[in-house]
Amino acid sequence: MDRLATTFTGLNFVNPFILASAPPTESKRKILKAFEAGWGGVVTKTIGLHPVENVAGPKTIYQRTSDIKPYVSRMKRADTVSHSSWNWELISDQALEIWLPDLEEIKKTYPDRIVIASIMAGAGNDEEMKNWQKLASACVSVGCDAIELNMSCPHMDRKDMGANIANDEDIIKDILKAVTSAVDVPIWVKLTPSTSKLVDAAKVAYNAGGASISLCNTFPSLPLMDPETMKFEVEVDGLVTSGGLGGLAILHQALQRVSDISKACPDGAISGIGGIRGFREAFNFIVHGAGNLQVCTAAMEEKGSGGVGIKLIQELKDDLAEYLERKGHSSIEELRGIASDRIVEHAQVRRKSGAYNGGYAKAS
Repeated sequence: MDRLATTFTGLNFVNPFILASAPPTESKRKILKAFEAGWGGVVTKTIGLHPVENVAGPKTIYQRTSDIKPYVSRMKRADTVSHSSWNWELISDQALEIWLPDLEEIKKTYPDRIVIASIMAGAGNDEEMKNWQKLASACVSVGCDAIELNMSCPHMDRKDMGANIANDEDIIKDILKAVTSAVDVPIWVKLTPSTSKLVDAAKVAYNAGGASISLCNTFPSLPLMDPETMKFEVEVDGLVTSGGLGGLAILHQALQRVSDISKACPDGAISGIGGIRGFREAFNFIVHGAGNLQVCTAAMEEKGSGGVGIKLIQELKDDLAEYLERKGHSSIEELRGIASDRIVEHAQVRRKSGAYNGGYAKAS
């Protein structure tokens, strides 16, 4: 019995672990290397049609901390452990016309692995809706198994793209209407976690034809300034702008948002992202409702793997398989969402006195 095999949004995965849309999936070479290592699927680095050019400097940094010097910094110090990643990288600068033959070759080389094309266009007019359709149709025509709509990038240069549009329920509906009318594959919707209306946006996405919600993408954030040099730890000509915080630092926030959506939409599929470095983090996403697990920072940080987590995927598969066998589970579906009923409103947690009225005075 293959306990790692999963079916998610109607797609058969050899295991539930996939590489998220990011530098690990930015090229044919990296994706082929990832599949050779054992990843069950990939979400490509986001493909678009508009001109893209990254900043003239480092695009990603890794921040670390330690007991000896317990401050967070990208500065390398002895005995430090990973805290987070920070990036201000834009979507893929590789043209669609270059991506298409690469995607076709990847799928033919690994037909049993799942390739999800991440795409992004603008909003607000018919031309941009056609751009969404063009991207989706082209990627599906060369064998992509699903599409992930990027409505979550926290630092897009255009105000009609990425996280800038994910709070607008009409735009979410319009994009899903356009894409679902153009292709007949599962559509995953990657929403920004940085909104108080995330659950509402997820409900709209599901109702408009989204097969799954992917979250959490990185959180809007700023890099640290060094108190001695008065420079940001990443900058260009002394300037910086909002970027995205990922890695272990966002794990607990990501779990909260997965739980919120899972409780509000118990029948909705969720692809969990944010801080997975090993089995324990993956387990927590599963019990809060995720049926699929995306990894980025931990794969990028692994030394000698070319940024695709060669050792990491083996550890994830081995540890999950060992746990499922030891506990007598046939698949992660037997664990998915089991924590949901134990997540309650604050007033429902027992108080010392045993008598509590949720912060309100009892009626006399």
